[in-house]
Amino acid sequence: MAFKNPAQDTAHPYRAIWKLSWPQVLMMFFQFWIGFADVYVAGLINREVQASLGLITTCLFFLLIVATAVANGAVAAVSQSVGAGLYRRGRRYVGLCLLLALGMGTLLMLLGLAGREAFLVALRVPVELRAITGDFLFVYALLLPAYHVLVIANAVFRARKEVIFPTLSILLVCVVNAVADFGLGLGLWGLPAMGHAGLAWATFWSVTAGAALNLAMLWRKGLLRREAFAPLRWVRRALPRLLRVAGPSGLMQVLWQSGYLVLFAITGSLPHGNITALAGMTAGARIEALLFLPGFAFNMTASVLVGHYLGAGQPAEAKRFGFRVLGIGVAAVGLVTIGLWQVAGDVARVMSDDPAVRLEIMSYLYWNLLAIPFTLTGMILGGALGGAGATFYTMVVFGATVWGVRLPLAWLLGHHILGEARGVWISMLVSQMVQALVLLYVFAFKDWKRFALVRRPSRRDPAGLAEEPGPLPVGGNGGLRK
Repeated sequence: MAFKNPAQDTAHPYRAIWKLSWPQVLMMFFQFWIGFADVYVAGLINREVQASLGLITTCLFFLLIVATAVANGAVAAVSQSVGAGLYRRGRRYVGLCLLLALGMGTLLMLLGLAGREAFLVALRVPVELRAITGDFLFVYALLLPAYHVLVIANAVFRARKEVIFPTLSILLVCVVNAVADFGLGLGLWGLPAMGHAGLAWATFWSVTAGAALNLAMLWRKGLLRREAFAPLRWVRRALPRLLRVAGPSGLMQVLWQSGYLVLFAITGSLPHGNITALAGMTAGARIEALLFLPGFAFNMTASVLVGHYLGAGQPAEAKRFGFRVLGIGVAAVGLVTIGLWQVAGDVARVMSDDPAVRLEIMSYLYWNLLAIPFTLTGMILGGALGGAGATFYTMVVFGATVWGVRLPLAWLLGHHILGEARGVWISMLVSQMVQALVLLYVFAFKDWKRFALVRRPSRRDPAGLAEEPGPLPVGGNGGLRK
């Protein structure tokens, strides 16, 4: 496929942003319904299945941290290579990332199968949930290689601006998962009623179908041919560059998710109304998640565009596109937030029959909807820095604001000054404000361009990292030559 010079999008920058954003918003919508179907059908079976599903889904995220980290590296490496016109190099990064996905997914699968019992003990799974959770863990461990391929392939297509392909693969996952959830979980449509095992296998077959579709599309695009898998000397030079992006990204995910678990613990140990607070937090977070869906789409759009323009040798335009996506994202989601607030009371009544829990949901939403502009700023600028390969900055900022601001402030306000959940919600708002302002400063004034993975072709590049036959686009900051 022939790619346009990224500079051609500058004539219609908002059209370029829209073309990348709307399929990804749709993709996040499908992601939401995948999780909703799982939880809904689990609730129809029994509360033990629903509880086990929630626990194992959280664990699955940790098992996918490597895939998420490599995906961020893939977006930076492939988008910058395509932006620079180094298409062979981009194909080689595709092959390298897919091999990493298969290798790490298989390794984690084997570890999960071998250490399943030890894992359940370490998680302190209640005895009455252990058999169900063990069944989920067995199937999810088998799923890991396919899930890694799904995540990495979706990132590769986004990096190439072919965002319709990951949207189609997630649509397939959504449809297969919903049919299998109801069919295998509840025994509808003549399928065997397998209960909780049916839900686990629904996830397995749906993700496997999505991964298979992605591999078929990669083959059709010529990205699985022999030339996509580089010789060892190239890999030895390219792999450290890829890990320079993936490493901080993975560590950031660990810091963020572990911080969220600690925040749950702080809320659960409040001196007053801790159970009500946990219920309000869980329900409020589900409502708030609706606003994160377009936020993640703009995060991915910023990552791709910044990577393409940085690869094209146009760092100033990369920065301008980052700010453009930020403005559109905050404005669009801000309008949705205002609309959500108008019906927040009605939504709270749907989420809980308990008047005390409803009040706590409203309290959670009050402080966290105020934080949405700051949350979106952090998400979108984090994506922009990721596209530049500057994940070190996002790791430091996200880690410092969670562990240095949010958690200490939540403990101080929630346990000592206010003595109630409102202190925890306030700490979330303050930490998001600090995070947004620091990232805004970094993106505006720091030299994040130095983390770029692409450099100009040179005869001194014996490993061929910049090797690409044919002309490169000319223009931007000094231009690129043959």
